[in-house]
Amino acid sequence: MALAIKFDGLIQEGVVQDYADLARLGHITRARATQIMNLLNLAPDIQEQILFLPKTVTGRDPISERSLRRVTALVRWDRQRKVWREIHEAAIRPLPECC
Repeated sequence: MALAIKFDGLIQEGVVQDYADLARLGHITRARATQIMNLLNLAPDIQEQILFLPKTVTGRDPISERSLRRVTALVRWDRQRKVWREIHEAAIRPLPECC
């Protein structure tokens, strides 16, 4: 989320012109730049919650950008909030491992 905000600032300031410039600057693909920038389509309260998630000190983050793609694909913020709650609750209370 913070990277999306930083990238947006670079575009707004005219440091880069578009996502292709961001991709070159960040040594990522244009598709990856788009995925990151799509986080800006999230409802403001979701963006804030993501920014203030606890720091992960070991292992993988419980909520990944990939898991957020289905949220960013939703236009309506009420629907985003519903799916975000599901993702967030699953990350807080992971399903028990079986067998």
